[in-house]
Amino acid sequence: MTAAAVATEPDAVEGRARPALDLLIWDAPNIDMTLSTVIGARPTAASRPRFDAIAAWFVEGAGDPAAVDAPEVEACVFANIPPVVGSLQRWVEALRSFGFAVFARPKTQPDDDIDQDMLDHIEVRGHSHRLRRLVVFSGDGRNFAEPLEELARAGTQVVVVAFSEVAGYAIGSELLEFIDIEDVPGAFVEPLDRVRLDALPPDGAWLRPTRGLRDFVSSYVRRNG
Repeated sequence: MTAAAVATEPDAVEGRARPALDLLIWDAPNIDMTLSTVIGARPTAASRPRFDAIAAWFVEGAGDPAAVDAPEVEACVFANIPPVVGSLQRWVEALRSFGFAVFARPKTQPDDDIDQDMLDHIEVRGHSHRLRRLVVFSGDGRNFAEPLEELARAGTQVVVVAFSEVAGYAIGSELLEFIDIEDVPGAFVEPLDRVRLDALPPDGAWLRPTRGLRDFVSSYVRRNG
């Protein structure tokens, strides 16, 4: 009998055993957008997260795979794919080679997103498995705060991993654990060019604007006539 087969819990509804699961959900649009925000520039290869290191960190957190109570592990990246794919094909194939499943939805309109797809997958796994640990890489409190806190109340260990600048919903929650993505070992090739409010030097620090002042005023005038 495998460890995964032993790590089960009776399902009161269906009268069968559900395997324990550690699940990782990666909100690609949100992480990309917030990364650009916190560094004030378009991300480069050196400033993008390393999925191999993140996979290693996540699996290590699941514990010894030979233990009788070891959970199954699953990591999923959710992405919007624009009409012109470009280098995204290589990115998707790299993710799959690291052990990540990828849910890709075409982005044909500006408001196309994958928020509900992520929530639906969490719900599906909550029925097919016993969610022991849920790790969500997203700063999107509008969509995630309430359902994640509900899962935490039900006994799932819920960890939000995002940038502290944009994850107030998790930092201020008494039910959710929060980790700054830059604190995940090896997540970035080199330190990001950012100043964290939760790690300010004693003498203070300057936070430069992420947008030019004239550029902002021009757009403001256009919007407000």
